[in-house]
Amino acid sequence: MEVGTMPYQWPTDTDYAQCELDVLDRNCSVCGRRMYICDHRYRHIHTLEGPVELVCKLNHCPDPRCAGHTKTKSPEIEASIAPPNWAIGWDVFCWIGHRRFSRHWAIPQIRDDLLDAHRIKLSDDAISNYIRRYQVMLAARQQDAEVLRRQYESVNELILTIDGLQPEKGHETLYVVRELTQKRVWFAEALISATAQEVQRLITKAKEWTESLDKPVVLWISDKQDAFATGIAAEFPDVPHRYCDNHFLRDVAKPVLEADSHAKVQMRRKVRGLRKIEQAVLERQSVQASENLAADDPEATLTVLVGPVNSPATEADSASAVVLEYCAAVRGILNGDQGGPLHPPGLRMAEALNEVRESIQRNLDEKKGASKRSNSAAWPAASTEVWTPSRPSKRKSANTSRTSRR
Repeated sequence: MEVGTMPYQWPTDTDYAQCELDVLDRNCSVCGRRMYICDHRYRHIHTLEGPVELVCKLNHCPDPRCAGHTKTKSPEIEASIAPPNWAIGWDVFCWIGHRRFSRHWAIPQIRDDLLDAHRIKLSDDAISNYIRRYQVMLAARQQDAEVLRRQYESVNELILTIDGLQPEKGHETLYVVRELTQKRVWFAEALISATAQEVQRLITKAKEWTESLDKPVVLWISDKQDAFATGIAAEFPDVPHRYCDNHFLRDVAKPVLEADSHAKVQMRRKVRGLRKIEQAVLERQSVQASENLAADDPEATLTVLVGPVNSPATEADSASAVVLEYCAAVRGILNGDQGGPLHPPGLRMAEALNEVRESIQRNLDEKKGASKRSNSAAWPAASTEVWTPSRPSKRKSANTSRTSRR
């Protein structure tokens, strides 16, 4: 069944892989007599490998006078495959948690990918419930004192950081405290309002953890919000508090990104006319197609025999395709918005346009020794120029028509 909802409804035609499970120790824990199988429990779960039917062999002591006779023992290994009353196994559960917290997928995206990739159909409510349980388990593991002490046995000093994350629009901000030497999340808590009192409560909790580990804190890192600054100063008065690199770069880069955005606008104004070029190429292809249809007409047989008309048409088609590919590439460059403070979008755009310009020039240089009949010189010399092809000669078309009618 789904967690916290009505029992899971399996399709009647589901094909299950069967897995039989038995208890590891068949001896009664009370009298020591060997137990026997008194019943079977059938359970269906989703795994990443497909639907599975678990056949659990239930055991109890055969002696009616023994206290173990009234107690049924289930296979211990069942809990390592799936928790009780769940419709999914641990593998699916971990898959959901990883997509949610490592890749930051939304619940509808998790639902759709489960269905498409693994044929596992779960409701949004069920996935949300599994995610909450994943959070609880993860928090319990992260806060296990013994596990924490073992991990920090070889560590001499601690570096702590605090930051606020907003997982999805409309949700409370999640404040996360991490330790950087071991790259470990210590704890996280969603706060409705980031008041100084609430934030200091988290920092006080971090101080308790450091005291339990008996390790000195040599540095705090944050974006230096007022609540962070006052809270850290109150609980860790002698510990340096530094500005986070990422936030620092973003703040410093604001003027650079504004100038970069202006440069992008200027480049887009200069690199234009793509639609005119594409329309001219498509018009040329349409005219060429009409000429080919005329050549295939029985009345125009004499024209076909005069010379090889197919070769120039093939070359023109190839050149047209190249021009259209260049236009598509330039349009993609102009619409691109990727980049960050260290390699802003405008700089990336300028580099990509220069690559296109150099590519076009290389193609033109290779055509320099071609026949004068080649129309390659008519293509645009650079991506920043607007090319308008010459119109087809009406005189040539008229002569060809007269020749065809002879």
